[in-house]
Amino acid sequence: MNNKTLLIGAILIAIAALIAWVASTQSEQPTQSNNPSFDGSTLIERQGAPIKGAPDAKVTIVEFFDPACETCAIFYPLVNDLIQKHPGKVNVMMRYTPFHQGSDQVVKLLAAAHLQGQFWPAVEILFVNQQSWTRHHVADPERAVALLGSLPLDHARFVHDVNSDNITNIIQQDVADGKTLKVRATPQFFVNGKPLVRFGHQQLVELVEEAIDDAY
Repeated sequence: MNNKTLLIGAILIAIAALIAWVASTQSEQPTQSNNPSFDGSTLIERQGAPIKGAPDAKVTIVEFFDPACETCAIFYPLVNDLIQKHPGKVNVMMRYTPFHQGSDQVVKLLAAAHLQGQFWPAVEILFVNQQSWTRHHVADPERAVALLGSLPLDHARFVHDVNSDNITNIIQQDVADGKTLKVRATPQFFVNGKPLVRFGHQQLVELVEEAIDDAY
């Protein structure tokens, strides 16, 4: 039995142990939406979330995403193009919104990879190979683990992190914030706090360019 097989087995055992516990704890989170002084923009960004682009960029695209979402995979290179088109001015922050069955376990893999600086290679692998680890919009965590086995990870740490309270809390915070912000489908974009009301690639481009004009 090789190291990759041992890694997959260890992670699957950890995931199996978590499924029942996560299901019992992911009840509806209390929100502040009925509070007149509540400002939802404070929930859009999360410190420590994965960011691509210049850290000091004045325009931030926040994407609530599900790795099993086909539209998220389609928009991934389009968002990258926006960052490259406006170097130093635009960055993107990714937040987890596991709507598809099984995705709640897959985002734990991404969050654990992020702790070792491997979120972006990991999410790209999953998006490019999405059809190989999803079936009829249902995620298969075992296949996702196998795909990520090629990353330069400390495997023992990776297994530990996937099974940690820290990762669970990160995912739960993103899910709770998404509910408060009324994120009902993925991908959902916010640009400098403004939601993308009319969904579409051109609409996102226009919202980003408007934010750039305002900021610069």
